[in-house]
Amino acid sequence: MTAVEASTRGASTGSATHGGGAANQRRGSVAERAPKRTLSAERIAAGLTLVVLVVLGILAVRDVGISIPAMVQSWGNAENFLARVGGLSFPAPADLAWLIALTVGLVLVGTLLAAVLSVPLAFLAAANTTPGAGWRAAARFLGVLTRALPDVVLAMAFVLMFSLGTLPGILAIGIHSIGMISKMFADAIEQIDEGPRLAIRAAGGSKLQEFTAGILPQVLPSWVATVLHRNDINLRGSVVLGYVGVAGLGLEMSYAFKALNYGKGLGIALVIFVLCIVMEIVSSTVRGAMLGEQKHTRSWMDRIVHPRLPRRSQAPADGRPAWAASPETAVRRPWTAQRMRHTAAGIVAVLVVVGSVVVSQITWSDLFTFWAKLPDVAARFWPPSFGSYDTVAMLEAMRETVAIALAATVLTLLPSLLLGSFAARNVAPHAAGRGTARLLLVGIRGIPELILAIVLVVITGLGAQAGVIALAIGGIGLLGKLIADSFEEVDRGPERALRAVGATRMQTYTSATLTQGTRALIGHSFYMLDTNIRAATILGIVGGGGVGYYLLNASQGSRYETVTAIVLMILVTVLAVEGLAMWMRKVFR
Repeated sequence: MTAVEASTRGASTGSATHGGGAANQRRGSVAERAPKRTLSAERIAAGLTLVVLVVLGILAVRDVGISIPAMVQSWGNAENFLARVGGLSFPAPADLAWLIALTVGLVLVGTLLAAVLSVPLAFLAAANTTPGAGWRAAARFLGVLTRALPDVVLAMAFVLMFSLGTLPGILAIGIHSIGMISKMFADAIEQIDEGPRLAIRAAGGSKLQEFTAGILPQVLPSWVATVLHRNDINLRGSVVLGYVGVAGLGLEMSYAFKALNYGKGLGIALVIFVLCIVMEIVSSTVRGAMLGEQKHTRSWMDRIVHPRLPRRSQAPADGRPAWAASPETAVRRPWTAQRMRHTAAGIVAVLVVVGSVVVSQITWSDLFTFWAKLPDVAARFWPPSFGSYDTVAMLEAMRETVAIALAATVLTLLPSLLLGSFAARNVAPHAAGRGTARLLLVGIRGIPELILAIVLVVITGLGAQAGVIALAIGGIGLLGKLIADSFEEVDRGPERALRAVGATRMQTYTSATLTQGTRALIGHSFYMLDTNIRAATILGIVGGGGVGYYLLNASQGSRYETVTAIVLMILVTVLAVEGLAMWMRKVFR
Protein backbone atom coordinates (compact mmCIF):
# COMPACT_ATOMS: atom_id res chain seq x y z
CA MET A 1 0.00 0.00 0.00
CA THR A 2 1.44 3.36 -1.08
CA ALA A 3 1.52 6.38 1.16
CA VAL A 4 -1.09 8.04 -0.99
CA GLU A 5 -3.43 5.03 -0.70
CA ALA A 6 -2.88 4.86 3.03
CA SER A 7 -3.57 8.53 3.35
CA THR A 8 -6.73 8.25 1.25
CA ARG A 9 -8.01 5.26 3.19
CA GLY A 10 -7.29 6.96 6.49
CA ALA A 11 -9.11 10.05 5.35
CA SER A 12 -12.08 8.06 4.16
CA THR A 13 -12.15 6.03 7.35
CA GLY A 14 -11.99 9.15 9.43
CA SER A 15 -14.71 10.71 7.34
CA ALA A 16 -16.91 7.64 7.73
CA THR A 17 -16.28 7.58 11.44
CA HIS A 18 -17.06 11.24 11.70
CA GLY A 19 -20.21 10.77 9.56
CA GLY A 20 -21.30 7.81 11.64
CA GLY A 21 -20.77 9.81 14.81
CA ALA A 22 -22.80 12.67 13.39
CA ALA A 23 -25.57 10.27 12.41
CA ASN A 24 -25.59 8.80 15.88
CA GLN A 25 -25.75 12.27 17.34
CA ARG A 26 -28.67 13.13 15.07
CA ARG A 27 -30.48 9.93 16.03
CA GLY A 28 -29.83 10.68 19.67
CA SER A 29 -31.13 14.21 19.34
CA VAL A 30 -34.24 12.98 17.49
CA ALA A 31 -34.88 10.40 20.21
CA GLU A 32 -34.45 13.07 22.83
CA ARG A 33 -36.82 15.42 21.01
CA ALA A 34 -39.43 12.71 20.47
CA PRO A 35 -42.52 13.32 22.64
CA LYS A 36 -42.67 11.09 25.67
CA ARG A 37 -46.01 10.28 27.24
CA THR A 38 -45.85 11.44 30.80
CA LEU A 39 -47.50 9.32 33.45
CA SER A 40 -49.62 11.88 35.25
CA ALA A 41 -50.71 11.56 38.85
CA GLU A 42 -54.33 11.35 37.69
CA ARG A 43 -53.55 8.41 35.41
CA ILE A 44 -51.71 6.66 38.24
CA ALA A 45 -54.70 7.24 40.53
CA ALA A 46 -57.07 5.86 37.89
CA GLY A 47 -54.92 2.77 37.43
CA LEU A 48 -54.78 2.17 41.18
CA THR A 49 -58.57 2.62 41.36
CA LEU A 50 -59.03 -0.09 38.74
CA VAL A 51 -56.74 -2.41 40.70
CA VAL A 52 -58.67 -1.72 43.92
CA LEU A 53 -62.01 -2.45 42.20
CA VAL A 54 -60.71 -5.73 40.78
CA VAL A 55 -59.35 -6.76 44.20
CA LEU A 56 -62.67 -5.87 45.85
CA GLY A 57 -64.46 -7.93 43.22
CA ILE A 58 -62.21 -10.91 43.88
CA LEU A 59 -62.79 -10.57 47.62
CA ALA A 60 -66.53 -10.38 46.95
CA VAL A 61 -66.35 -13.62 44.96
CA ARG A 62 -64.55 -15.24 47.88
CA ASP A 63 -67.09 -13.93 50.39
CA VAL A 64 -70.00 -15.23 48.34
CA GLY A 65 -68.46 -18.68 48.66
CA ILE A 66 -69.14 -20.02 45.19
CA SER A 67 -68.13 -23.66 45.30
CA ILE A 68 -68.43 -25.99 42.34
CA PRO A 69 -68.27 -29.14 44.53
CA ALA A 70 -71.04 -27.75 46.73
CA MET A 71 -73.16 -27.05 43.66
CA VAL A 72 -72.58 -30.60 42.44
CA GLN A 73 -73.62 -31.94 45.83
CA SER A 74 -76.76 -29.80 45.75
CA TRP A 75 -77.76 -31.29 42.40
CA GLY A 76 -80.19 -33.40 44.37
CA ASN A 77 -82.24 -30.23 44.89
CA ALA A 78 -82.41 -29.82 41.14
CA GLU A 79 -83.53 -33.43 40.72
CA ASN A 80 -86.27 -32.96 43.30
CA PHE A 81 -87.29 -29.75 41.58
CA LEU A 82 -87.44 -31.43 38.16
CA ALA A 83 -89.45 -34.27 39.68
CA ARG A 84 -91.99 -31.78 41.02
CA VAL A 85 -92.09 -30.03 37.65
CA GLY A 86 -92.95 -33.26 35.88
CA GLY A 87 -93.05 -31.65 32.45
CA LEU A 88 -93.44 -28.31 30.79
CA SER A 89 -96.93 -26.98 30.25
CA PHE A 90 -98.21 -23.94 28.42
CA PRO A 91 -101.35 -21.82 28.36
CA ALA A 92 -103.95 -22.57 25.71
CA PRO A 93 -102.67 -21.67 22.20
CA ALA A 94 -105.04 -18.73 21.83
CA ASP A 95 -104.17 -17.39 25.28
CA LEU A 96 -100.45 -17.87 24.64
CA ALA A 97 -100.64 -16.01 21.32
CA TRP A 98 -102.45 -13.15 23.01
CA LEU A 99 -99.91 -12.98 25.85
CA ILE A 100 -97.03 -12.91 23.35
CA ALA A 101 -98.68 -10.14 21.33
CA LEU A 102 -99.46 -8.19 24.49
CA THR A 103 -95.88 -8.46 25.79
CA VAL A 104 -94.28 -7.52 22.48
CA GLY A 105 -96.75 -4.67 22.04
CA LEU A 106 -96.19 -3.02 25.41
CA VAL A 107 -92.40 -3.43 25.15
CA LEU A 108 -92.32 -1.91 21.67
CA VAL A 109 -94.60 1.00 22.59
CA GLY A 110 -92.57 1.69 25.74
CA THR A 111 -89.29 1.64 23.80
CA LEU A 112 -90.65 3.96 21.11
CA LEU A 113 -91.97 6.32 23.79
CA ALA A 114 -88.44 6.47 25.23
CA ALA A 115 -86.97 7.07 21.77
CA VAL A 116 -89.30 10.01 21.09
CA LEU A 117 -88.60 11.61 24.48
CA SER A 118 -84.85 11.00 24.09
CA VAL A 119 -84.52 13.09 20.90
CA PRO A 120 -84.84 16.56 22.53
CA LEU A 121 -82.87 15.36 25.56
CA ALA A 122 -80.04 14.14 23.32
CA PHE A 123 -80.09 17.41 21.36
CA LEU A 124 -79.57 19.31 24.63
CA ALA A 125 -76.97 16.83 25.93
CA ALA A 126 -74.74 16.78 22.82
CA ALA A 127 -71.79 19.17 23.04
CA ASN A 128 -72.18 20.41 19.44
CA THR A 129 -75.93 21.15 19.61
CA THR A 130 -76.64 22.18 23.20
CA PRO A 131 -77.61 25.85 23.78
CA GLY A 132 -75.24 26.06 26.75
CA ALA A 133 -73.29 24.21 29.44
CA GLY A 134 -76.19 24.45 31.89
CA TRP A 135 -78.60 22.82 29.46
CA ARG A 136 -76.09 20.06 28.75
CA ALA A 137 -75.48 19.33 32.44
CA ALA A 138 -79.23 19.24 33.16
CA ALA A 139 -79.90 16.92 30.21
CA ARG A 140 -77.08 14.58 31.22
CA PHE A 141 -78.35 14.48 34.81
CA LEU A 142 -81.88 13.63 33.70
CA GLY A 143 -80.47 10.80 31.61
CA VAL A 144 -78.51 9.38 34.55
CA LEU A 145 -81.53 9.82 36.85
CA THR A 146 -83.92 7.89 34.60
CA ARG A 147 -81.29 5.18 34.12
CA ALA A 148 -80.81 4.84 37.87
CA LEU A 149 -84.53 4.47 38.69
CA PRO A 150 -85.37 0.74 38.52
CA ASP A 151 -88.20 0.04 36.09
CA VAL A 152 -89.87 -2.21 38.64
CA VAL A 153 -90.10 0.70 41.12
CA LEU A 154 -91.53 2.96 38.42
CA ALA A 155 -94.06 0.24 37.63
CA MET A 156 -95.06 0.09 41.31
CA ALA A 157 -95.82 3.81 41.33
CA PHE A 158 -97.70 3.72 38.02
CA VAL A 159 -99.81 0.75 39.12
CA LEU A 160 -101.05 2.94 41.97
CA MET A 161 -101.83 5.84 39.65
CA PHE A 162 -103.36 3.92 36.73
CA SER A 163 -105.66 0.98 36.36
CA LEU A 164 -104.11 -2.46 35.99
CA GLY A 165 -103.04 -3.27 32.44
CA THR A 166 -100.26 -2.35 30.10
CA LEU A 167 -100.00 1.41 30.67
CA PRO A 168 -97.94 1.15 33.90
CA GLY A 169 -95.52 -1.17 32.12
CA ILE A 170 -95.28 1.07 29.05
CA LEU A 171 -94.52 4.14 31.13
CA ALA A 172 -92.04 2.29 33.36
CA ILE A 173 -90.16 0.87 30.35
CA GLY A 174 -90.30 4.22 28.56
CA ILE A 175 -88.99 6.40 31.39
CA HIS A 176 -86.32 3.92 32.47
CA SER A 177 -85.06 3.52 28.87
CA ILE A 178 -84.60 7.27 28.35
CA GLY A 179 -81.30 7.14 30.22
CA MET A 180 -79.55 4.75 27.86
CA ILE A 181 -81.21 5.85 24.61
CA SER A 182 -80.64 9.58 25.16
CA LYS A 183 -76.98 8.96 26.01
CA MET A 184 -76.40 6.91 22.85
CA PHE A 185 -78.36 9.44 20.76
CA ALA A 186 -76.22 12.29 22.12
CA ASP A 187 -72.99 10.39 21.47
CA ALA A 188 -74.08 9.84 17.85
CA ILE A 189 -74.85 13.56 17.41
CA GLU A 190 -71.40 14.50 18.72
CA GLN A 191 -69.74 12.27 16.10
CA ILE A 192 -71.48 13.69 13.00
CA ASP A 193 -69.79 15.47 10.10
CA GLU A 194 -70.47 19.15 10.82
CA GLY A 195 -70.22 20.13 7.13
CA PRO A 196 -73.87 19.59 6.10
CA ARG A 197 -75.24 21.29 9.22
CA LEU A 198 -72.96 24.31 8.84
CA ALA A 199 -73.84 24.56 5.14
CA ILE A 200 -77.55 24.68 5.98
CA ARG A 201 -76.89 27.33 8.62
CA ALA A 202 -74.83 29.42 6.17
CA ALA A 203 -77.70 29.24 3.66
CA GLY A 204 -80.08 30.72 6.25
CA GLY A 205 -81.71 27.47 7.38
CA SER A 206 -83.56 27.28 10.67
CA LYS A 207 -82.56 25.14 13.66
CA LEU A 208 -85.25 22.63 12.68
CA GLN A 209 -83.86 22.42 9.14
CA GLU A 210 -80.36 21.95 10.52
CA PHE A 211 -81.61 19.02 12.56
CA THR A 212 -83.85 17.36 9.97
CA ALA A 213 -81.50 17.78 6.99
CA GLY A 214 -78.03 18.12 8.52
CA ILE A 215 -78.10 15.85 11.58
CA LEU A 216 -80.91 13.31 11.32
CA PRO A 217 -79.78 11.61 8.06
CA GLN A 218 -76.34 11.01 9.57
CA VAL A 219 -77.46 9.63 12.93
CA LEU A 220 -80.58 7.72 11.86
CA PRO A 221 -78.88 4.32 11.29
CA SER A 222 -77.12 4.54 14.65
CA TRP A 223 -80.33 5.63 16.36
CA VAL A 224 -82.29 2.75 14.88
CA ALA A 225 -79.64 0.28 16.05
CA THR A 226 -79.77 1.80 19.55
CA VAL A 227 -83.56 1.56 19.75
CA LEU A 228 -83.51 -2.06 18.57
CA HIS A 229 -80.84 -2.96 21.11
CA ARG A 230 -82.82 -1.31 23.89
CA ASN A 231 -85.98 -3.10 22.75
CA ASP A 232 -84.19 -6.44 23.19
CA ILE A 233 -83.16 -5.43 26.72
CA ASN A 234 -86.69 -4.28 27.56
CA LEU A 235 -88.17 -7.55 26.33
CA ARG A 236 -86.02 -9.51 28.77
CA GLY A 237 -86.67 -6.98 31.52
CA SER A 238 -90.44 -7.13 31.06
CA VAL A 239 -90.42 -10.47 32.89
CA VAL A 240 -89.86 -8.84 36.27
CA LEU A 241 -92.61 -6.26 35.71
CA GLY A 242 -95.13 -9.06 35.98
CA TYR A 243 -94.22 -9.41 39.65
CA VAL A 244 -95.68 -5.94 40.33
CA GLY A 245 -98.88 -6.39 38.31
CA VAL A 246 -97.96 -5.46 34.71
CA ALA A 247 -99.89 -7.57 32.20
CA GLY A 248 -98.16 -9.99 29.83
CA LEU A 249 -96.04 -13.12 29.95
CA GLY A 250 -94.24 -11.93 33.10
CA LEU A 251 -97.48 -11.65 35.07
CA GLU A 252 -98.62 -15.09 33.91
CA MET A 253 -95.24 -16.58 34.88
CA SER A 254 -95.35 -14.95 38.33
CA TYR A 255 -98.83 -16.41 38.92
CA ALA A 256 -97.55 -19.87 37.95
CA PHE A 257 -94.54 -19.78 40.28
CA LYS A 258 -96.55 -18.35 43.18
CA ALA A 259 -99.02 -21.22 42.73
CA LEU A 260 -96.06 -23.67 42.70
CA ASN A 261 -97.00 -24.64 39.14
CA TYR A 262 -93.36 -24.93 38.10
CA GLY A 263 -94.12 -26.76 34.87
CA LYS A 264 -96.20 -23.88 33.55
CA GLY A 265 -93.79 -21.28 34.91
CA LEU A 266 -90.81 -22.86 33.14
CA GLY A 267 -92.90 -23.34 30.00
CA ILE A 268 -93.60 -19.62 29.88
CA ALA A 269 -89.91 -18.97 30.60
CA LEU A 270 -89.04 -21.07 27.55
CA VAL A 271 -91.48 -19.03 25.45
CA ILE A 272 -89.80 -15.82 26.63
CA PHE A 273 -86.38 -17.24 25.72
CA VAL A 274 -87.52 -18.15 22.20
CA LEU A 275 -89.17 -14.74 21.87
CA CYS A 276 -85.88 -13.02 22.78
CA ILE A 277 -84.04 -15.03 20.09
CA VAL A 278 -86.68 -14.13 17.48
CA MET A 279 -86.41 -10.46 18.47
CA GLU A 280 -82.62 -10.68 18.01
CA ILE A 281 -83.14 -12.03 14.48
CA VAL A 282 -85.59 -9.25 13.63
CA SER A 283 -83.24 -6.62 15.07
CA SER A 284 -80.31 -7.97 13.06
CA THR A 285 -82.43 -7.92 9.92
CA VAL A 286 -83.32 -4.27 10.36
CA ARG A 287 -79.77 -3.33 11.36
CA GLY A 288 -78.40 -5.04 8.27
CA ALA A 289 -80.82 -3.14 6.03
CA MET A 290 -80.10 0.20 7.72
CA LEU A 291 -76.32 -0.11 8.03
CA GLY A 292 -75.74 -1.70 4.63
CA GLU A 293 -72.11 -1.37 3.67
CA GLN A 294 -70.81 -0.92 7.22
CA LYS A 295 -69.90 -4.56 7.43
CA HIS A 296 -67.92 -4.25 10.64
CA THR A 297 -71.18 -3.63 12.52
CA ARG A 298 -72.94 -6.69 11.15
CA SER A 299 -73.48 -9.74 13.32
CA TRP A 300 -73.62 -13.35 12.15
CA MET A 301 -77.37 -13.02 11.83
CA ASP A 302 -76.98 -9.99 9.56
CA ARG A 303 -74.85 -11.99 7.14
CA ILE A 304 -77.43 -14.79 6.99
CA VAL A 305 -80.33 -12.46 6.29
CA HIS A 306 -78.36 -10.01 4.11
CA PRO A 307 -75.60 -12.10 2.47
CA ARG A 308 -75.04 -9.63 -0.37
CA LEU A 309 -75.08 -6.06 0.73
CA PRO A 310 -73.64 -3.38 -1.57
CA ARG A 311 -69.97 -2.66 -1.03
CA ARG A 312 -68.37 0.74 -0.90
CA SER A 313 -66.45 0.02 -4.08
CA GLN A 314 -69.70 -0.43 -6.02
CA ALA A 315 -70.86 3.13 -5.29
CA PRO A 316 -70.21 5.93 -7.80
CA ALA A 317 -66.99 7.88 -7.41
CA ASP A 318 -68.75 10.97 -6.07
CA GLY A 319 -70.69 8.92 -3.52
CA ARG A 320 -74.10 9.65 -5.07
CA PRO A 321 -76.52 6.98 -6.29
CA ALA A 322 -77.00 6.64 -10.05
CA TRP A 323 -80.47 8.24 -10.02
CA ALA A 324 -79.01 11.46 -8.53
CA ALA A 325 -76.53 12.02 -11.36
CA SER A 326 -78.56 14.97 -12.69
CA PRO A 327 -81.38 17.23 -11.44
CA GLU A 328 -83.83 15.63 -13.89
CA THR A 329 -83.19 12.09 -12.68
CA ALA A 330 -83.17 13.25 -9.05
CA VAL A 331 -86.64 14.76 -9.47
CA ARG A 332 -87.92 11.62 -11.18
CA ARG A 333 -86.37 9.10 -8.86
CA PRO A 334 -87.03 5.64 -10.29
CA TRP A 335 -88.75 2.90 -8.33
CA THR A 336 -85.79 0.54 -8.10
CA ALA A 337 -85.96 -2.75 -6.25
CA GLN A 338 -84.03 -1.21 -3.36
CA ARG A 339 -86.42 1.74 -3.09
CA MET A 340 -89.40 -0.59 -3.18
CA ARG A 341 -87.92 -2.70 -0.39
CA HIS A 342 -87.24 0.36 1.75
CA THR A 343 -90.75 1.71 1.17
CA ALA A 344 -92.29 -1.66 2.01
CA ALA A 345 -90.17 -1.88 5.16
CA GLY A 346 -91.31 1.59 6.20
CA ILE A 347 -94.96 0.64 5.71
CA VAL A 348 -94.47 -2.57 7.69
CA ALA A 349 -92.79 -0.63 10.52
CA VAL A 350 -95.70 1.80 10.72
CA LEU A 351 -98.20 -1.06 10.75
CA VAL A 352 -96.25 -2.83 13.51
CA VAL A 353 -96.27 0.31 15.64
CA VAL A 354 -100.00 0.87 15.10
CA GLY A 355 -100.68 -2.80 15.84
CA SER A 356 -98.63 -2.62 19.03
CA VAL A 357 -100.63 0.37 20.25
CA VAL A 358 -103.91 -1.42 19.45
CA VAL A 359 -102.84 -4.68 21.09
CA SER A 360 -101.66 -2.88 24.22
CA GLN A 361 -105.24 -1.79 24.89
CA ILE A 362 -104.18 1.44 26.57
CA THR A 363 -106.82 3.07 28.71
CA TRP A 364 -106.29 6.58 27.37
CA SER A 365 -108.68 8.15 29.88
CA ASP A 366 -106.18 7.28 32.64
CA LEU A 367 -103.83 9.91 31.22
CA PHE A 368 -106.38 12.57 32.16
CA THR A 369 -107.65 11.17 35.47
CA PHE A 370 -104.42 10.10 37.16
CA TRP A 371 -103.65 13.71 38.16
CA ALA A 372 -106.23 13.46 40.92
CA LYS A 373 -104.37 10.47 42.39
CA LEU A 374 -100.93 12.04 42.11
CA PRO A 375 -100.89 13.93 45.45
CA ASP A 376 -101.99 10.83 47.37
CA VAL A 377 -99.43 8.61 45.64
CA ALA A 378 -96.65 11.17 46.23
CA ALA A 379 -97.61 11.33 49.91
CA ARG A 380 -97.23 7.55 50.14
CA PHE A 381 -93.69 7.66 48.76
CA TRP A 382 -92.51 10.73 50.67
CA PRO A 383 -90.77 11.36 53.01
CA PRO A 384 -88.36 8.42 52.71
CA SER A 385 -87.97 6.25 55.75
CA PHE A 386 -86.57 2.80 56.58
CA GLY A 387 -89.56 2.28 58.87
CA SER A 388 -89.18 -0.84 60.99
CA TYR A 389 -85.94 -1.79 59.28
CA ASP A 390 -82.69 -1.00 61.03
CA THR A 391 -80.54 1.54 59.19
CA VAL A 392 -77.39 -0.51 59.67
CA ALA A 393 -79.12 -3.59 58.24
CA MET A 394 -80.29 -1.63 55.17
CA LEU A 395 -76.81 -0.23 54.53
CA GLU A 396 -75.40 -3.73 54.87
CA ALA A 397 -77.97 -5.00 52.35
CA MET A 398 -76.93 -2.25 49.94
CA ARG A 399 -73.30 -3.19 50.48
CA GLU A 400 -74.20 -6.80 49.67
CA THR A 401 -75.92 -5.67 46.46
CA VAL A 402 -72.77 -3.79 45.38
CA ALA A 403 -70.64 -6.81 46.32
CA ILE A 404 -72.87 -9.07 44.21
CA ALA A 405 -72.53 -6.68 41.26
CA LEU A 406 -68.73 -6.45 41.67
CA ALA A 407 -68.32 -10.22 41.99
CA ALA A 408 -70.50 -10.85 38.94
CA THR A 409 -68.59 -8.26 36.90
CA VAL A 410 -65.22 -9.79 37.81
CA LEU A 411 -66.45 -13.30 36.95
CA THR A 412 -67.82 -12.00 33.65
CA LEU A 413 -64.64 -10.25 32.45
CA LEU A 414 -62.44 -13.17 31.38
CA PRO A 415 -65.14 -15.34 29.68
CA SER A 416 -66.51 -12.24 27.93
CA LEU A 417 -63.05 -11.24 26.72
CA LEU A 418 -62.37 -14.72 25.35
CA LEU A 419 -65.78 -15.20 23.72
CA GLY A 420 -65.93 -11.61 22.51
CA SER A 421 -62.49 -11.91 20.94
CA PHE A 422 -63.43 -15.05 19.03
CA ALA A 423 -66.63 -13.29 17.91
CA ALA A 424 -64.65 -10.42 16.35
CA ARG A 425 -63.97 -10.72 12.62
CA ASN A 426 -60.39 -9.43 12.87
CA VAL A 427 -59.50 -11.81 15.71
CA ALA A 428 -61.35 -15.07 14.97
CA PRO A 429 -59.16 -17.61 13.15
CA HIS A 430 -61.97 -18.55 10.76
CA ALA A 431 -65.58 -17.65 9.97
CA ALA A 432 -67.05 -20.81 11.50
CA GLY A 433 -65.50 -20.06 14.88
CA ARG A 434 -66.73 -16.49 14.76
CA GLY A 435 -70.25 -17.61 13.85
CA THR A 436 -70.27 -20.11 16.71
CA ALA A 437 -69.09 -17.46 19.18
CA ARG A 438 -71.76 -15.01 17.99
CA LEU A 439 -74.40 -17.73 18.27
CA LEU A 440 -73.36 -18.46 21.86
CA LEU A 441 -73.51 -14.78 22.74
CA VAL A 442 -77.02 -14.48 21.29
CA GLY A 443 -78.16 -17.60 23.15
CA ILE A 444 -76.77 -16.41 26.48
CA ARG A 445 -78.22 -12.94 25.96
CA GLY A 446 -81.64 -14.45 25.31
CA ILE A 447 -81.95 -15.89 28.83
CA PRO A 448 -83.50 -13.34 31.22
CA GLU A 449 -81.42 -13.07 34.40
CA LEU A 450 -84.55 -13.32 36.53
CA ILE A 451 -85.43 -16.76 35.14
CA LEU A 452 -81.85 -17.93 35.55
CA ALA A 453 -81.83 -16.69 39.15
CA ILE A 454 -85.07 -18.57 39.93
CA VAL A 455 -83.56 -21.84 38.70
CA LEU A 456 -80.30 -21.24 40.58
CA VAL A 457 -82.14 -20.38 43.80
CA VAL A 458 -83.85 -23.78 43.55
CA ILE A 459 -80.49 -25.52 43.12
CA THR A 460 -78.23 -23.53 45.47
CA GLY A 461 -80.78 -22.08 47.86
CA LEU A 462 -81.52 -18.49 48.84
CA GLY A 463 -78.62 -16.07 49.01
CA ALA A 464 -76.06 -14.10 47.08
CA GLN A 465 -74.56 -17.12 45.32
CA ALA A 466 -77.53 -17.53 42.99
CA GLY A 467 -77.58 -13.82 42.20
CA VAL A 468 -73.86 -13.67 41.39
CA ILE A 469 -73.93 -16.70 39.10
CA ALA A 470 -77.07 -15.48 37.31
CA LEU A 471 -75.59 -12.02 36.70
CA ALA A 472 -72.22 -13.46 35.66
CA ILE A 473 -73.76 -15.80 33.08
CA GLY A 474 -76.13 -13.15 31.76
CA GLY A 475 -73.34 -10.58 31.62
CA ILE A 476 -71.24 -12.74 29.30
CA GLY A 477 -73.77 -12.30 26.51
CA LEU A 478 -73.92 -8.51 26.80
CA LEU A 479 -70.27 -7.73 27.58
CA GLY A 480 -69.01 -10.28 25.04
CA LYS A 481 -71.06 -8.63 22.29
CA LEU A 482 -69.82 -5.15 23.23
CA ILE A 483 -66.21 -6.35 23.26
CA ALA A 484 -66.59 -8.06 19.87
CA ASP A 485 -68.08 -4.94 18.29
CA SER A 486 -65.36 -2.73 19.78
CA PHE A 487 -62.55 -5.00 18.56
CA GLU A 488 -64.04 -5.03 15.05
CA GLU A 489 -64.03 -1.23 15.02
CA VAL A 490 -60.33 -0.70 15.89
CA ASP A 491 -57.93 0.79 13.35
CA ARG A 492 -56.75 -2.08 11.14
CA GLY A 493 -53.48 -0.31 10.22
CA PRO A 494 -51.43 -1.53 13.22
CA GLU A 495 -52.76 -5.08 12.73
CA ARG A 496 -51.73 -5.14 9.07
CA ALA A 497 -48.32 -3.67 9.91
CA LEU A 498 -47.59 -6.37 12.48
CA ARG A 499 -48.70 -9.15 10.15
CA ALA A 500 -46.48 -7.69 7.41
CA VAL A 501 -43.37 -8.11 9.59
CA GLY A 502 -44.26 -11.70 10.47
CA ALA A 503 -46.06 -11.30 13.80
CA THR A 504 -48.18 -14.21 14.94
CA ARG A 505 -51.92 -13.94 15.41
CA MET A 506 -51.49 -13.78 19.20
CA GLN A 507 -48.83 -11.06 18.93
CA THR A 508 -51.08 -9.04 16.63
CA TYR A 509 -53.97 -9.46 19.05
CA THR A 510 -52.07 -8.42 22.18
CA SER A 511 -50.05 -5.60 20.58
CA ALA A 512 -52.62 -4.02 18.26
CA THR A 513 -56.21 -5.19 18.80
CA LEU A 514 -56.29 -5.46 22.59
CA THR A 515 -54.17 -2.34 23.06
CA GLN A 516 -56.51 -0.21 20.96
CA GLY A 517 -59.60 -1.74 22.53
CA THR A 518 -58.48 -1.26 26.14
CA ARG A 519 -60.29 2.06 26.57
CA ALA A 520 -63.52 0.61 25.22
CA LEU A 521 -63.04 -2.46 27.43
CA ILE A 522 -62.78 -0.26 30.53
CA GLY A 523 -65.89 1.69 29.53
CA HIS A 524 -67.87 -1.49 28.83
CA SER A 525 -66.78 -2.99 32.18
CA PHE A 526 -68.09 0.04 34.08
CA TYR A 527 -71.33 -0.14 32.07
CA MET A 528 -71.54 -3.80 33.10
CA LEU A 529 -71.02 -2.87 36.76
CA ASP A 530 -73.69 -0.18 36.49
CA THR A 531 -76.09 -2.67 34.91
CA ASN A 532 -75.31 -5.35 37.49
CA ILE A 533 -76.04 -3.02 40.42
CA ARG A 534 -79.56 -2.41 39.14
CA ALA A 535 -80.03 -6.05 38.14
CA ALA A 536 -78.79 -7.27 41.53
CA THR A 537 -81.52 -5.20 43.13
CA ILE A 538 -84.13 -6.93 41.00
CA LEU A 539 -82.72 -10.42 41.59
CA GLY A 540 -83.10 -9.88 45.32
CA ILE A 541 -86.85 -10.04 44.70
CA VAL A 542 -86.60 -13.77 43.92
CA GLY A 543 -84.10 -14.56 46.69
CA GLY A 544 -80.86 -13.57 44.96
CA GLY A 545 -79.61 -11.62 47.97
CA GLY A 546 -79.06 -7.93 48.59
CA VAL A 547 -81.42 -5.03 49.07
CA GLY A 548 -83.99 -6.37 46.61
CA TYR A 549 -85.45 -8.62 49.31
CA TYR A 550 -86.32 -5.57 51.42
CA LEU A 551 -87.60 -3.76 48.34
CA LEU A 552 -90.04 -6.59 47.61
CA ASN A 553 -91.24 -6.81 51.21
CA ALA A 554 -91.76 -3.04 51.40
CA SER A 555 -93.75 -2.96 48.17
CA GLN A 556 -95.91 -5.93 49.12
CA GLY A 557 -96.58 -4.36 52.52
CA SER A 558 -97.45 -1.00 50.92
CA ARG A 559 -94.59 0.67 52.82
CA TYR A 560 -93.76 2.96 49.93
CA GLU A 561 -91.72 5.39 52.02
CA THR A 562 -89.28 2.51 52.54
CA VAL A 563 -89.28 1.87 48.79
CA THR A 564 -88.25 5.51 48.30
CA ALA A 565 -85.43 5.21 50.82
CA ILE A 566 -84.11 2.10 49.09
CA VAL A 567 -84.36 3.73 45.66
CA LEU A 568 -82.41 6.75 46.94
CA MET A 569 -79.63 4.41 48.10
CA ILE A 570 -79.57 2.79 44.68
CA LEU A 571 -79.58 6.20 43.00
CA VAL A 572 -76.59 7.44 45.00
CA THR A 573 -74.67 4.25 44.24
CA VAL A 574 -75.41 4.39 40.51
CA LEU A 575 -74.48 8.08 40.36
CA ALA A 576 -71.17 7.29 42.07
CA VAL A 577 -70.42 4.53 39.56
CA GLU A 578 -71.42 6.82 36.69
CA GLY A 579 -69.10 9.56 37.94
CA LEU A 580 -66.27 7.09 38.34
CA ALA A 581 -66.82 5.76 34.83
CA MET A 582 -66.82 9.28 33.34
CA TRP A 583 -63.56 10.05 35.14
CA MET A 584 -61.97 6.83 33.86
CA ARG A 585 -63.02 7.55 30.28
CA LYS A 586 -61.55 11.05 30.51
CA VAL A 587 -58.25 9.86 32.02
CA PHE A 588 -57.69 6.98 29.57
CA ARG A 589 -58.83 8.97 26.52
